Amino acid sequence: MPTPFHLGYRMPAEWEPHAATWLSWPHNLETWPGKFDPVPAVFAQLVGHLQEPVHILVTGEAMAQEVQSLLQAQGAWRADIQLHPIVTNDCWARDHGPIFITRPGELALVDWGFNSWGGKYGPWDDDDQVPTQVADLLGLPRFSPGIILEGGSIDVNGQGLALTTEQCLLNRNRNPHLTRTDLEQYLRDYLGVEQVLWLGEGIVGDDTDGHIDDLARFVNPTTVVCVLEEDPADENYALLQANYERLLRLAGDPGLTVHALPMPSAHYYDGVRLPASYANFYIANGVVLVPVFGDPQDAIALATLQKLFPNRKVMGIYCTDLVWGLGALHCVTQQQPR
Repeated sequence: MPTPFHLGYRMPAEWEPHAATWLSWPHNLETWPGKFDPVPAVFAQLVGHLQEPVHILVTGEAMAQEVQSLLQAQGAWRADIQLHPIVTNDCWARDHGPIFITRPGELALVDWGFNSWGGKYGPWDDDDQVPTQVADLLGLPRFSPGIILEGGSIDVNGQGLALTTEQCLLNRNRNPHLTRTDLEQYLRDYLGVEQVLWLGEGIVGDDTDGHIDDLARFVNPTTVVCVLEEDPADENYALLQANYERLLRLAGDPGLTVHALPMPSAHYYDGVRLPASYANFYIANGVVLVPVFGDPQDAIALATLQKLFPNRKVMGIYCTDLVWGLGALHCVTQQQPR
């Protein structure tokens, strides 16, 4: 069968116009042991800042009523929000949701396999079925590559470039039978990627084995932000310096400009280092939503991103509670392009 690439499809960049944002509502208490209660309010704040339709997956009618009541109480409920009874194991829509692809006038989706970041948290059978159910709900063509890949492990500029990490995509707990060349071919065939820029390791505390959306992100077709740790005593210092220097070398061939983005100071909960990163922002219609942590670096990160997104309003959402679940704003969102 012809691949999406040969049929003229590509994965648009996140800043291209959205038809909607998709979320899976949080409900798994084990994801935030002892700290779940403030998490739904973070989702409600996220929904309230979005200037586009929102599709929210809920496990049933009871949850649907709870979600609507919370959004109404926070002034975030509106007519373009739809609640869909699609059961999930957890809320990380970036990773278990579909990746939407487009060609002129047409929308389709790619249904990558999901195995809970290398089998770390079971069960994940409901999460793995989400793209199939979304395709059925929307009546869209669905392409199934038959391999494991999470949306947070890649970032694209919509014009043939992708960022990823060796630690994640080459991890033996995902696709042990595939080589680097094989994976690059899958990204070409299913997302229209022509060149992959490979970074090394992810930040400390990241249970995804190094997702790129905590490290480096495209902000326009020719510009990338990459997080840097300033404190040589911090355990992220050396690995982030190595990634930044590698990205500077890689940027020359496609002609990319690289900007440094600070890291927040180390945040812990019950002695566990949390994967707090300003790179986990979400680009939506008219806005860029950035995780902040009550940290002195918050203002610097917001100002840096505002300069890079002059036509969008850059807004911070307090995410210390959310990141105790080991993810932030980009991890819980998935864009549907127009």
